[in-house]
Amino acid sequence: MIALVSEGQYVLFACLLAALIASLTFHEFGHAWVAKAFGDDTAERAGRLSLNPLVHLDFMGLAMVIFVGIGYAKPVPTNPRNFSRPSADLWISAAGPFMNLVLAVVTWNVFLALATAGVEFVQTPAVALFVQLLVFVNLLLMTFNLIPIAPLDGHYILPYLLPPSTRSRITYLNQRFGPLLLLSLIGLSILGVPILDRLLSFARSIVPWITFVG
Repeated sequence: MIALVSEGQYVLFACLLAALIASLTFHEFGHAWVAKAFGDDTAERAGRLSLNPLVHLDFMGLAMVIFVGIGYAKPVPTNPRNFSRPSADLWISAAGPFMNLVLAVVTWNVFLALATAGVEFVQTPAVALFVQLLVFVNLLLMTFNLIPIAPLDGHYILPYLLPPSTRSRITYLNQRFGPLLLLSLIGLSILGVPILDRLLSFARSIVPWITFVG
C-alpha cells in the first residue's frame, strides 16, 4: 500500500485504507456481537462490542498492512466457560467472515441501486472507487479468514466439518503448527509465490454471485 503514496496515488491510498479499517472493524464487531448472543460478555466488558475502529485496530497490525500488505486487528477476547452452547465457538468464529460478506452484499447492491436510479453522488469517481474497494476488501478478508489454519477463523470452523474421531487430532496439529504454516504462506507470498493472487482472484469471482441489482 505504501507504494501508492510514493506513486502519488493519494486518493487510492486513502480509499483503500478507509476500506480496510471499516472491514476490520465490522469483522471484529461481528465476533463480539455473536459472543454476547451466546452468553459471553467478555468482549462487551472489554469495550469491543462497538463499531468504533479505535477499539479494534492494532496499530502494529495496521502498520503491517500499510507497509507489508498483510496485517491484523486485535482478536476479540472470549471466555468459553460463559458460552450457552457447546457450538458457540463455531458461530462466533463464523460471525467475522459473515459480517464481511453482509457488508459487501449490502454496500454493493445499494450502490448499484442508487447508480441505476441516477443519483449523481454515487457516480463520482472517488465514491465509486471507495465502494468497489470496500466490497473487494470485505470479500478478500472473508476469504482469507476462512482458511482453516490457526489462528484464522477457519480453524475453529474446520473441526465441525470433520468426523468426531479426527477433530481433536486436527485441532491439536492446527494449534501447534498452524501459526508457523500461516507465517510461511505469508512469507512465500511476499517473496513472490502467487498465494495472495489466488485469494484475490477468488474474491473477485464472488462479485457476480452477490450482485442482485442489474
